[in-house]
Amino acid sequence: MTSDAAIPSRGGLLPTTPPADAVLPERNPNAPAPGQPIPSHYTRCFVCGDDHDAGLRLEVIAGEGLSLTGSFTVSEHHQGAPGLAHGGLLTAAFDDALGSLNWLLSAPAVTGRLETDFRRPVPVGSTLHIRAEVVGVKGRKVFTKAVGRLGSADGPVALTAAALFIQVPIEHFTSNGRPEDVAKAREDRAVRRSVENLEVNP
Repeated sequence: MTSDAAIPSRGGLLPTTPPADAVLPERNPNAPAPGQPIPSHYTRCFVCGDDHDAGLRLEVIAGEGLSLTGSFTVSEHHQGAPGLAHGGLLTAAFDDALGSLNWLLSAPAVTGRLETDFRRPVPVGSTLHIRAEVVGVKGRKVFTKAVGRLGSADGPVALTAAALFIQVPIEHFTSNGRPEDVAKAREDRAVRRSVENLEVNP
């Protein structure tokens, strides 16, 4: 059993609100252009991968500046309460969408803290539209926020979220991931790059 001493107090938690001296950096010139899809970081990812049979298949589009939009449709595989999306699954969708903002900075990062506020239920069969943006960067810390709306980009607010990401070297993933999955991700990335080059330079 874990002792209470091992559980950090709220005062020790990482904040999701940027400090006053945080900045908004320029969008990286190598980032996907506004209106272009932001690729999945891994085809087997439960949230954004195309090769996960029961996954969310979140589609993310780069926006202006340091923003993006994304959407996914809740299926029967995503239920928590009968006929409603599981809250943890919705949190996972926000984690992935907010994490995708790091493509616009062209710097790998991991989630340090994620806060999700649930405003209304999200029924099976409904589409959740997410708008996310970077709201500040200080050192390796990237502060983000998002809102999710039902039915359309102007629909009623179902969830809001804020997160802090920590920029890390790519070795964080290659050293800590299961070797066969790391190898598969590298293979997928190489195939995608060759296809993109063919499309750009036929």
